[in-house]
Amino acid sequence: MRHWLGVVCRDHVRRGTGLGIAQLGHGKRDGLARLAAGDWLVYYSPRTSLRGGEPLQACTAIGQVADDEIWQADEGDFRPWRRRVRYVDGAAETPIKSLALDLTAAPGWGQQLRRGLVPLSEHDFTVIHGAMLAPVPAS
Repeated sequence: MRHWLGVVCRDHVRRGTGLGIAQLGHGKRDGLARLAAGDWLVYYSPRTSLRGGEPLQACTAIGQVADDEIWQADEGDFRPWRRRVRYVDGAAETPIKSLALDLTAAPGWGQQLRRGLVPLSEHDFTVIHGAMLAPVPAS
């Protein structure tokens, strides 16, 4: 089992979680092919929307890859590749800068995210998982 960080705007993350699917790299197959059943996927959203969205820089969803099938959806003139993911309900959107991650420790950490999918260390995944799924304190 591996852990991954996928870079996708929040609007697209919300659509994907609603459908129970993952889509990376504007619908390309390559990133999805790196994932295996049982792997964990954390979505990081630099912006709220792809074009003209507000800066966000937050982890916006977390889930586990359901199986090894990759398929191509048909949306008319757009045919993106997809995978099924079991997303965790109730995961809290978490600003990445609020987390003590190896990933963000070095200057210029955002450069590596331009690839769209990066492996996460066990430490970073544990920190993100704990922050997104922490129980809400009683008021």
